[in-house]
Amino acid sequence: MTDAVFHAVLQSESSESVDVVLLVIGLLGGLAIFLLGMDRMTESLRLIAGDRMRGLLHRLTSSRLAALATGAGITAVIQSSSVTTVLVVGFITSGLMTFEQSIGVMLGANIGTTITAQIIAFKVTTYALGAVAVGWGMNFFSKSGARQAQGTAIMGLGLVFFGMAIMGEAMAPLRSSEAFIDAMARLESPLLGIAVGALFTALVQSSSATTGIVIVLAQQGLITIDSGIALILGANVGTSVTALLAAIGKPREALRASVAHTLFNVGGVILWLPLIGVLASLVSGIGGGTAREIANAHTIFNVTNAFLVLPFTPAFARLVERLVPDRPAEEEAAVKAKYLDSELLRTPTLALDRARLELLRMANRVRDMLGRILPALLTGDRWTLLEIEALDDEVDALHGHIIRYLGQISQTKLSEGSTKEMIDLMEATNDLESIGDLIETNMVNLGLARIEEGLSVSPATREILTDLHGAVAESLDLSMLALAQKNADAARRVGKMKKQINSMERSAAVHEASRLVADAPDRIAHYRFEIDVIANLKRIYYFSKRIARVSVPDEEKAAMTEG
Repeated sequence: MTDAVFHAVLQSESSESVDVVLLVIGLLGGLAIFLLGMDRMTESLRLIAGDRMRGLLHRLTSSRLAALATGAGITAVIQSSSVTTVLVVGFITSGLMTFEQSIGVMLGANIGTTITAQIIAFKVTTYALGAVAVGWGMNFFSKSGARQAQGTAIMGLGLVFFGMAIMGEAMAPLRSSEAFIDAMARLESPLLGIAVGALFTALVQSSSATTGIVIVLAQQGLITIDSGIALILGANVGTSVTALLAAIGKPREALRASVAHTLFNVGGVILWLPLIGVLASLVSGIGGGTAREIANAHTIFNVTNAFLVLPFTPAFARLVERLVPDRPAEEEAAVKAKYLDSELLRTPTLALDRARLELLRMANRVRDMLGRILPALLTGDRWTLLEIEALDDEVDALHGHIIRYLGQISQTKLSEGSTKEMIDLMEATNDLESIGDLIETNMVNLGLARIEEGLSVSPATREILTDLHGAVAESLDLSMLALAQKNADAARRVGKMKKQINSMERSAAVHEASRLVADAPDRIAHYRFEIDVIANLKRIYYFSKRIARVSVPDEEKAAMTEG
């Protein structure tokens, strides 16, 4: 039915001529529907996979082969190597995965993308509208969010095939066009074919779109196997260069991942360039028609390249790290959102990971303030205290960025688990900001008051305060570890420190009481100053404990918040 409808609309009146307007309309319209289908399908698959793909990626990267298989499997499911790469970058940044481990995953992601070519090489356009109808029905009549996402994925797949049907019918008249046949003959030059594939992929921002059009051209008998392979290789170059441009200005880890992807793809194309004829002969021997042979060539290209590079991943990782070194410390000091990417809001689980990374940046600044405040309080001058006070401006700026981003995430479709994670991160962000405010206002003002009143803290008191400060700093370090790695054991250790902190507080209080009866000037002023320092440190521990609770099961959170 589909073939008959579009044949009547798009076929020119004369078999010897081509209506360029109808051809362009059909080709662009079909491409638009194809891309719409890919967009709906991948977005829905991301929602379906959600936390499972994130957890799976983290668990199954212990060896190079496991990383390769994991990257291929996840990308085959979600049909987006860029999403897999974003997950990888997040794990590298948070210390859960080394850059060397990530290379195996990215090599696997390239293999996973070949599934698209294998699927669309099947000529199933006759059933395209049936898939659209079934998917729409599941989405419309189901009340389950998961079922609706499944329906949207099926509908998206149907749109992919429907768009291919339209493009195929639009290009059918080109079989009799001498100008087009001559143009395709020129693509027999591998370099020209690769250039065309790369340029088109860069323009439409989708290697899947290039793959789809190449398969349609092959199904219509408009290109040879050699030309098709060259175009597919060009698509690999185009998608890697696009990713590289998109990574400019992003975190160093994202840029390294993009550089690794580009080196791998471009190097692979250079390697296979003189072997296109050999590859064409190999897939022709396997058979299945030109479209299937091109899809097989795409798979063989990526699988072979991955296994060639896999044994040398340590050396490859060192090369990329030399090409993309860490930024100088002064560049990193700029206070702006580093990890918050609005493009990821459509995939809430990934957006939450980015918010977590930005929260760790904020936590590092708060930790710096905490580390510097006690020496400044006890012996520092006015300028040292004011420098610490100024650091809270950076904390406040990051707090604003993170809260706004989490607010944007809250407007998307969130699972129950993602909703809880979003609320936990928002509370942790506010708790960190509260620690920064305590240091900026209460503790800095205490230090300024010490200077104005000319108070001098005794060595014995200084030792007691230093010990308490060290324990509180340790609790914040453990909270940051729990936050970065979702480490429940580290979070529980923060909770268990309550007895230690309380014991140290009581010992300090006994010491301060004994100081009241000592024969020393300004006893009351010293007592107030030192008791206030202790109270603020205790308050910081309380907020550290609240931050740590984000990483424990719900049933433990109430106990973590007490006291």
